[in-house]
Amino acid sequence: MARYSNGNDMIKGLVILGDFMLLNVILAVIVHYFPQWLPPYFVLAPKIVFMVANFAMIISQYFFKTILHYRRIDLDTILYRLLKLSFLQSFLMFLLLRLIDNEGGLFKFMFIFAGIEFTFLAVLRMLERYAINRYRQLGRNTRSVLFIGHDPANLEMYKDMIADSSTGYVIKGYYADKDIVDCPASFVKLGTLADFNRIIDASEHAAPLSSGMAKVEEIFCCLSHDDADEIVRIIRFCDKNIIHFFYVPRMFGDFRLNLKPERLGTMSVFTNHREPLTIMSNRFFKRLFDIIASLLVCIILLPFIPIIAIIIKLQSPGPVFFKQARTGLNGRTFMCYKFRSMHINDEADMEQATLDDPRKFPFGRFMRKTNLDEFPQFFNVLKGDMSIVGPRPHMLYHTETYGQLISKYMVRHFCRPGITGWAQVSGFRGETKELWQMEERINRDIWYIENWTFWLDIKIIIITAITMFRPDKKAY
Repeated sequence: MARYSNGNDMIKGLVILGDFMLLNVILAVIVHYFPQWLPPYFVLAPKIVFMVANFAMIISQYFFKTILHYRRIDLDTILYRLLKLSFLQSFLMFLLLRLIDNEGGLFKFMFIFAGIEFTFLAVLRMLERYAINRYRQLGRNTRSVLFIGHDPANLEMYKDMIADSSTGYVIKGYYADKDIVDCPASFVKLGTLADFNRIIDASEHAAPLSSGMAKVEEIFCCLSHDDADEIVRIIRFCDKNIIHFFYVPRMFGDFRLNLKPERLGTMSVFTNHREPLTIMSNRFFKRLFDIIASLLVCIILLPFIPIIAIIIKLQSPGPVFFKQARTGLNGRTFMCYKFRSMHINDEADMEQATLDDPRKFPFGRFMRKTNLDEFPQFFNVLKGDMSIVGPRPHMLYHTETYGQLISKYMVRHFCRPGITGWAQVSGFRGETKELWQMEERINRDIWYIENWTFWLDIKIIIITAITMFRPDKKAY
């Protein structure tokens, strides 16, 4: 649903208009109140500069137009797209002005301008987002929705839609031969499939939009493929009455098919896993970032290693580094390195650390709280065994155990393991006392793999860095 774009064209147009107005206001303020920042050409030909700036914005809007009007879109995605819009607009403006005038000072000005533009556009986006959310919460710009079928997937979709009132969905109810299990009273059963078929039959002998369903704008259908004829009838009914039709993949027990379309020749096929990191350019940029960032961290870390080593040795005899076989990319085993934070023990390869674990020595407890013990894994990143961000690598014993208990457990190995990950920064770090905790961690690992962006990696790194100064309660 994150890409579901049934928004409003008027909202989209107003947001784009706001971008152009803000661009010109920023330029006007700089020209009138901060002339000392301007390159000489800006003073000589301000009208041409304004024309170039707006032309660059037109091109940038074509590639990175607003997605603020989407009903299910998070702020991170909005700001990441806005960052690309601002960068492209500033870059194009710089190139065009460089072709017109080759005097100095332009690069410095455009660097400052890009930062100012992004900052003010980001503030504007947040204000616009708040206004749109309030507008929809008041019952405006809504989408009227009907569900067909008793599959639990319809209930999950319903919960997702009503979780945020600002998305503007109005749920009419559902038609099904059976009641949806554990269905809340707010999700009303309107009748059976036979009742809905009578509506369809009546519509076949009536003018479009006179079927009594004129107020329904979207139908979400979750029926068995054995009901293919029924599904086709519903699609035809939707087409006649200008209703958008969506097929919701069924759930099998607690397992939901998360199918995504792909093109295979002239045919459309569906896969249950499609990872952005299967694209070579994405892998290249992620790996390039890993190498550059890890080199910097390793260089900074080198002078501190002797100090850390002395403290570890004073508090606990044994090696400075702890190495352990863990499961990596495609299920391959690799040796993972850490600063040793526990006394040498025989349970290291089987038991997780607990809150008051007697195996930890004082400095080891501090390192685990601040993530300092993980820093040698940057050497694993340089070797190519790990990435800075990815699913945390588990010990072999856990891979063997949970691989048998959780059906999707091994999917997390489609990606290089990371020093930090989405599961760790979203509340599922530390000891897993119950199976459901590991299941939630795996779900977040798989979500990360299927929704990877460079911006998401940066977000996870920032949150992880904050925990070094404000330790997570589960960091033990």
